[in-house]
Amino acid sequence: MSTPAPDSPTPGTPETAAPVTAGSRTIGERVMVDVKDLHKSFGDNHVLTGITGQIRERQVVCVIGPSGSGKSTFLRCLNRLEEATSGTVQVGDYDLTDPKVDINQVRRHIGMVFQQFNLFPHMTVAENIMLAPVELGNLSKAAARQRAEELLNRVGLADKAEARPASLSGGQKQRVAIARSLAMSPKIMLFDEATSALDPEMVGEVLQVIRDLADEGMTMVLVTHEMGFAREVADRVLFMDGGTIVEAGTPSEIFDHPQQPRLQEFLSKVL
Repeated sequence: MSTPAPDSPTPGTPETAAPVTAGSRTIGERVMVDVKDLHKSFGDNHVLTGITGQIRERQVVCVIGPSGSGKSTFLRCLNRLEEATSGTVQVGDYDLTDPKVDINQVRRHIGMVFQQFNLFPHMTVAENIMLAPVELGNLSKAAARQRAEELLNRVGLADKAEARPASLSGGQKQRVAIARSLAMSPKIMLFDEATSALDPEMVGEVLQVIRDLADEGMTMVLVTHEMGFAREVADRVLFMDGGTIVEAGTPSEIFDHPQQPRLQEFLSKVL
């Protein structure tokens, strides 16, 4: 995501740009997320104060900043868990700020992983993963079971299909939550501080799954406090403070050559 951004495309015809190589990935031409002058207020509290930018296919964007800077609110606006007060948010072919848009249809293409795992304790791990594809009619029960087993193998939990969430470690629960989001075959994944509720020794196993997704070309937006991880995995880093993007750039630009005094101050405290 950059700031500022070009004029937004007509809904249904996302803008394209020349491919860019990032590490082992090639960032795609298609703009997956296009945000223009996004504001969000809760009463008199103006949490987002005008965010503009774009995220392209296969791009990995990490959002960093102090507590209360609006990072999570921004992320939640990208699948309309929070309604924008003003501005526009377009994800793929859908304008999320259009009151006529079928948000449930949009969310079939957006996976989201939260700080808390939100697994159903009365269901097995496999049943948790199968639930949405079966309930929404995307897959038959047999196909959903096969998909769940494939995803559990992908996140290193092939032997936990019949386990209950209560028997899992925090890191394992978060990997199941990621598998559950992937079960809908999303085009973009959103991570809201996915490791902040984990014990330090469990963080690495979850970050490895996210690294693998990045290497496979998944478009991702991650709110994170893991600066080393942001430096390693991101194509672009956004630093937020006071409800806006203060500085944006490559990991090298943000972490090695910060321009804004507020970013310099922040990094001096967290690195």
